[in-house]
Amino acid sequence: MHPNPLPTLGTICLIALSTLLGSCSIPPPLVERIKAAGELRVVTRNSGTTLYEGSEGLTGFEYDLVQSFAEELGVKAHFIIPQRFDDLLPTVIKGDAHLAAAGLTVTPERESEIRFGPSYQEITQQVIYRSGQHRPRKVEDLIGKRLHVLAGSSHEEELQRLREEHPELNWVSRSDLESAELMQIVQDKEIDYTIADSNEFAVTRRFMPNLRVGFDLTPPQPLAWAMAHAEDASLYSAMEDFFDRIRENGALPQLIERHYGHIGRLNFVELRTFVKHFERRLPKYEALFKEAEAITGIDWRMLAAIGYQESHWNPKAKSPTGVRGIMMLTLTTAKQMKIENRLDAKQSIIGGAKYLRFIAKLLPERIPEPDKLWLTLAGYNVGFGHIEDARILTEHLGDDPDKWAEVKQHLPKLSLKKWYAGLKRGYARGKEPVNYVDNIRAYYELLKWKLRQKAPTDSSETNPPHAFSIIPEAL
Repeated sequence: MHPNPLPTLGTICLIALSTLLGSCSIPPPLVERIKAAGELRVVTRNSGTTLYEGSEGLTGFEYDLVQSFAEELGVKAHFIIPQRFDDLLPTVIKGDAHLAAAGLTVTPERESEIRFGPSYQEITQQVIYRSGQHRPRKVEDLIGKRLHVLAGSSHEEELQRLREEHPELNWVSRSDLESAELMQIVQDKEIDYTIADSNEFAVTRRFMPNLRVGFDLTPPQPLAWAMAHAEDASLYSAMEDFFDRIRENGALPQLIERHYGHIGRLNFVELRTFVKHFERRLPKYEALFKEAEAITGIDWRMLAAIGYQESHWNPKAKSPTGVRGIMMLTLTTAKQMKIENRLDAKQSIIGGAKYLRFIAKLLPERIPEPDKLWLTLAGYNVGFGHIEDARILTEHLGDDPDKWAEVKQHLPKLSLKKWYAGLKRGYARGKEPVNYVDNIRAYYELLKWKLRQKAPTDSSETNPPHAFSIIPEAL
């Protein structure tokens, strides 16, 4: 035998492979790299449906959703906001962000260049016009009109598709404006129409009551987060697990209710009336609401929203059932809160605030905010006992009695004998507290916005949402 036999071809390949693997290791999955870095980079938009600066810091539906996902991964979320809408997807494709969470519609065109995660919401593209102007009812009505849309948006993709059937259809693509700003210039009659997603229109309409929907341009379409095609599937899998979990445990519908549950409650007349009373009546009682806040710790703007829902800030208000004053206190509640004169504005406001605090203390401490506040408001309206019945019924039916989004689904059952017969307090007009809470939430948001307009340099009212801060005195 030869003392130094030549290596076989198989041996040579094995040695080469071992050398290669030893010199360069396979990178870990993307999710593991994100966890190791401790940061999830997310590109989004500054708008009322995604992320904006509220009175208590950053908020928004997409912001809260991303924060929950980042918490599940055990990392911090780092948000990137490009100057232009059409820079969102390129930021992900180039690798500058791990994902885009910006209320993006899933379209075939986008799917050719980006990978979408699970859908979490549906929207409809809607043609928006101003009341008093010609209402568009079909695509042909857009031809020859001043139609502006977001550049790079799903709205523009839809128009390009429609142009194949209607070659005369033209529009202006805007990279310099956001969706709310386009709706604002429709409100100002600078253009005839724009296209907006139904959720964005619902949020913005509260501040631009002259806007209307001409027609739905599309059927319902899914919204989803987007990530680059080139990466491995670990981020998608983590995302899929996350959305499955928050659907199953109810967190997703609760988040949708938190951000959109009160949207669309107020009609044109109600919005106009509110603005009139904001200018003429609120200044007389603002100091009293602030005094009540100092005593109870409840945001004076929330107390003012309650007072408006109760009486339109009328200190002499009286209902057929005998409740009276700005906060519409019953005689029993007034005595309980040591209120001598329900028609005295100061006594009524402070008494109402104290009673609200009293109800809140009756609820279990474990209930988180803002669910506890919404349950407290419902109790203020229909009575704490009926809210307890509704929570018992909610739990009996397999839902969470500590979540307003679930309790509000069952409150209307209190007016049906099938359900109230087995409850301690019996019948109640259960739909009323649901409407009551939604109205107050709407008035509270509107009040905060009007106060920001009135005193933009006041530190307590600064940092409005971008999508709202660009709106001039529209109401």
